[in-house]
Amino acid sequence: MPEGPEIRRAADQLEQAIVGKPLTDVWFAFPALKTYEPALVGETVCAIETRGKALLTHFSNHLTLYSHNQLYGVWRVIDTGQEPETQRVLRVRLATADRTILLYSASDIELLDAEGLAHHPFLLRVGPDVLDMTLTEQAVRERLLSTRFARRQLSGLLLDQAFLAGLGNYLRAEILWEAQLLSTHKAQNLSEDRLNALCHALLAIPRHSYRMRGTMDESRHHGAAFRFKVFHRTGQPCERCGTTIERSVLSSRPFYWCPGCQK
Repeated sequence: MPEGPEIRRAADQLEQAIVGKPLTDVWFAFPALKTYEPALVGETVCAIETRGKALLTHFSNHLTLYSHNQLYGVWRVIDTGQEPETQRVLRVRLATADRTILLYSASDIELLDAEGLAHHPFLLRVGPDVLDMTLTEQAVRERLLSTRFARRQLSGLLLDQAFLAGLGNYLRAEILWEAQLLSTHKAQNLSEDRLNALCHALLAIPRHSYRMRGTMDESRHHGAAFRFKVFHRTGQPCERCGTTIERSVLSSRPFYWCPGCQK
């Protein structure tokens, strides 16, 4: 399953393809959205925002397309006029003179005005996005220590999109390794140093993954590439302490950690 960095990179590709260009063709598969097609032709896409795994495509007429890929949805960018060969079911087509973006297979799609956006059930439930660069470590600290989250084990909390949107299974393992914490720890019991380390890792790890495009090839980028420290490294030595990395299952998902320095 893609996590926040992968979703944001996909949104970047969509933005690069069509933002600021007049829409020449708009098509929706769902009958309830058909009435909006002519109203959107000639408008532009202003921005594509991510909220965890949901995308918000903001149009210049103040409407917003809400889409959630769930398990099977996928966006594609093509040259306008192409007809891709695929077995997937097309749900949305937004075309400009030179580039077109297509949404396949998703079923959770809505067009919202400002009021609908403000009261959408998913958007009300989801927490701040870890790739929202206005989100600070202090704000994350306040959420961690709030009565809603402080007593929860980190194993479940770091997968709860109501806490922070965009976190997922590989990020959970890497964040806890970086902060030298166990999955059973709770924010309310952490020392000041461990709490600070966790707040830093909760933002730094996803943002580093996003910036470095998830690459394992350090030669392709200036600076250190994103590399897994524990995820999918069962049986290998921890690069921090040398202890053998172990694997278990938490929340029905594989979990990786170092028993030597995560205590």
